[in-house]
Amino acid sequence: MVPKVLSFEQKECRKELCLDLLQCIENEPDLLNLIITCDETWIFTYDPETNRQSMEVNIISKTKKKHKSFEVQGHVVFFDIQGIVMAECVPSGQTVNQQYYTEVLKKFHECVRRKRPELWRNGWILHQDNAPSVKQFLTNKNITVLEHPPYSPDLAPCDFCLFPKINSVLKETHSASVENVKAKTVEILNSLTEHDLYNCF
Repeated sequence: MVPKVLSFEQKECRKELCLDLLQCIENEPDLLNLIITCDETWIFTYDPETNRQSMEVNIISKTKKKHKSFEVQGHVVFFDIQGIVMAECVPSGQTVNQQYYTEVLKKFHECVRRKRPELWRNGWILHQDNAPSVKQFLTNKNITVLEHPPYSPDLAPCDFCLFPKINSVLKETHSASVENVKAKTVEILNSLTEHDLYNCF
């Protein structure tokens, strides 16, 4: 699942961070209860099952003038072992850059205050997989960040657990519009139980 050949230093970084986390959990068994993890995913209005099918779809889309090109919808999702804390739909044409992600974090920070008052009072930890640099914002808000090794989606709960749940439902479906993708994704997220998300950790 790691889409890159890692260097020796990167492999050592992965190992050290994993060992450190295991040691922290051993010392503080409730540590995972404090973690809110997040990541972004991009979902197409049509998710072809195979590369060949994708090629066929591309050929069809080029030959039919009236055929609308496929669109993509981005989502930024924050969740913990209790459930979804916040899910943000990325506006059409928007990239998840530093400025945009900072605005998302501002909304998320308020969501933690409203939805997780105990964590808000006692402290919590943000886990983000290679997100844009927002160190100044995190420092100003006194948000503790769980370090994540580079090029390691297999260590991110969103990538190895949450997003596959969404994609498995949307697989082989053809939504007519981005709005349909938004609605279906929100429906899937709302249907997830605490047990589903607890298993991500």
